Amino acid sequence: MNTKLEKLTITPLAKKGKSYQALADILVMFNPESYSISKSVKWDTPSNSSSGSQSKTQNRLNAPIIAFGGGDSRQLSLDLFFDVTGQVDRQGRLVTVEDVREDTNKIVDLTKIQRDEDQPRVCRIFWGKSPNNSDFPFTGVVTSLTQKFTQFNRNGSPVRANLTLTLKEFLDPELDRRQTDPELTTHILHGGETLSSIAAKFYEDPRQWRVIANTNQIDDPRRLNVGQILSIPKDR
Repeated sequence: MNTKLEKLTITPLAKKGKSYQALADILVMFNPESYSISKSVKWDTPSNSSSGSQSKTQNRLNAPIIAFGGGDSRQLSLDLFFDVTGQVDRQGRLVTVEDVREDTNKIVDLTKIQRDEDQPRVCRIFWGKSPNNSDFPFTGVVTSLTQKFTQFNRNGSPVRANLTLTLKEFLDPELDRRQTDPELTTHILHGGETLSSIAAKFYEDPRQWRVIANTNQIDDPRRLNVGQILSIPKDR
């Protein structure tokens, strides 16, 4: 059975008022060989009370009493490889690219302040199908980017590059509210799905796709992004 290769996809999100709108996807040239997810959880030692009773209690223990101090954002680290020494696939058409920065600059743009948003772009990273509450999709902002160019044309243009990319998890308050709203559920959009097929799945009626479109502020139901998180109202 032939299985289509799922490419890791980076989708920049443009801030529109209180919501974020997906822009054109950035497909990596080669899938990473590995990635890492890290998350820190804070546990603090409560300060001693003025009476000294807590201090005496601590002295009788092998370790101090600790209390939960909150969780930090997750961090995603990726190593990406770009190579234009041969012809490059551009939407099914093979083309010659003279400078690898034509591709890597799309990642660099994620570190730059956008004039209308006063901040660099938030982006969503998606790779294949993942269980709920898993690593992907990962929504975050770039906190570190290192580019290493390793091969060059005779004119000095780089044709190979290794990128090390680190992102910090970004919480969209409006999306978080919708995900925790008891009147809503969420669905991660997979390849080949339409609003009609999703409406048929949740409502047993594909004609209810407009409910989903209106809830998620989708103007064109034909322009959907794989990995997009949709809010599905329980009450139509």
